[in-house]
Amino acid sequence: MQAAWDRLAGGAVEPNPFAESWFMLPGLRLFDSDAKARLFALWQSEGELAGLIALAPARRYGRFPVTHSENWVHPNCFLGTPLILPGWEETFWAALLDALDRARIAHPILYLVGMVEDGPVCRALSAVAAREGRGCDIVLRESRAMVQTDIPAQDYWDRHVRGKKRKELRRQAARLAELGPMRFERLAKGDDVDAWATRFLALERTGWKGEEGSALGSDARTAGFFRDVLEGAHRHGQLDGLTLWLGDKPIAMLCHFLSGRGGFSFKTAYDEDYARYSPGVLIQRENLELLAARGLDWIDSCAAQNHSMINSLWAERRAIVRIAVAVGGPRNRLIFKSIRALERLRAWSKRPKAEQKGQI
Repeated sequence: MQAAWDRLAGGAVEPNPFAESWFMLPGLRLFDSDAKARLFALWQSEGELAGLIALAPARRYGRFPVTHSENWVHPNCFLGTPLILPGWEETFWAALLDALDRARIAHPILYLVGMVEDGPVCRALSAVAAREGRGCDIVLRESRAMVQTDIPAQDYWDRHVRGKKRKELRRQAARLAELGPMRFERLAKGDDVDAWATRFLALERTGWKGEEGSALGSDARTAGFFRDVLEGAHRHGQLDGLTLWLGDKPIAMLCHFLSGRGGFSFKTAYDEDYARYSPGVLIQRENLELLAARGLDWIDSCAAQNHSMINSLWAERRAIVRIAVAVGGPRNRLIFKSIRALERLRAWSKRPKAEQKGQI
């Protein structure tokens, strides 16, 4: 199945490296210890996949003790879009929802996280739900930074980063260069990706994540997961790794996954002893060259919506949403409507009094 999975990923209407086999399989081995996740696969013909999504049951839906189905993600997975071939979007959702309707125990809600709001996959889901008379609501919307441009990196930088900030960064880069030779280096096709991962894990552990025990290298299992996914991405030609060297010492590193015409930021780390020189920002300036270097149209930061650093550097935004879909028969549909009504009432009650008037 993995070969068919890889072919599907290569032709998916919306790229998502976090749903590809080389990323999801190591994640399932580590994060799905109770083996609850299941793959739903839609086959277009013998040996060829038209769509794929991982699902798992969850016992609570927000504040409500309601068992439901979710697309399966984990803390290091930053997008939940299923892989679907172009032209199969509505067929995929209709088949999945029908299968969930007919399950021996039909849960009342399908909860989808990490979905691109304005993409063809979300639009197809909305169309199928409307046609079948299902509730299908966006319950959370977040905006995260992305860069999408066809102008040279330096022009983009000059246009979207404040002049005062650019001047300060030039000063910091000059001061950093006084400490030793400074250079940027991209991971090449024949390079030792495991050695690159070892340097990254060591660098990340020197900072606050290491102190809190949340660094990837703080646990042998997450360190192994990181090595596995980087090796898989590198093997498939979908890994970009960038290092800022000061002499023979890496002081900032970041890695991206590449899929289709897009890039996806995965992990970044820097040496906090050099924080006064902003190595994390300096490497992000160099990272803009990735668009031209790999022929990309855009890069998704995969960052939190209020990430102050990347939001100040990248001008474009990507809307990422969570969606609740009604599943099952009349009883389940009533449960869905009741829960959504309570959620809307709670959201309304938190609005300022001036906004509440005449709205519910």
